[in-house]
Amino acid sequence: MTSNQHLPQPAPQPRPQPSAPPSTTAPPRAGISWPLVAGLASMALLWPLTGLTGLGGTGAPRALGIVALTAVVWIGVVGFGRVPRPVATLTLTGLAFGVVALLVSTLFGGMSVGFGDDGAPAWTALPALAMDAGWGALAGVVALGVQKARGGAR
Repeated sequence: MTSNQHLPQPAPQPRPQPSAPPSTTAPPRAGISWPLVAGLASMALLWPLTGLTGLGGTGAPRALGIVALTAVVWIGVVGFGRVPRPVATLTLTGLAFGVVALLVSTLFGGMSVGFGDDGAPAWTALPALAMDAGWGALAGVVALGVQKARGGAR
């Protein structure tokens, strides 16, 4: 070998980089499905529809039937549908349900909120909306339980 020839040099090894600390941020969570909230909240229309058609009878049996049907549909759709953020979704659904019910009752009678002698005072609207949101939150907790039981909670 002559002095002019160079022996192959080994490739330089990259310097080890310090490992990055583990990420402390959670993966982004899916947002609320507003079309789903609106669709589930539209079940508030069952009350005036059953009143117009006479389905479900009158009084407490009709009210309990509508409440039970609404709860089963909400929990079933959100729990078995693997909807992200079930508690938030159904809490907002309950609030929207209350708004729809309030608007329908105000516009089409049955309860004239704050208007007229036979209607409920206007201040009762806020506790009613809070109660509807609370029922939605309770349904959301049950739907979350369904998701976890199925192994699909997100």
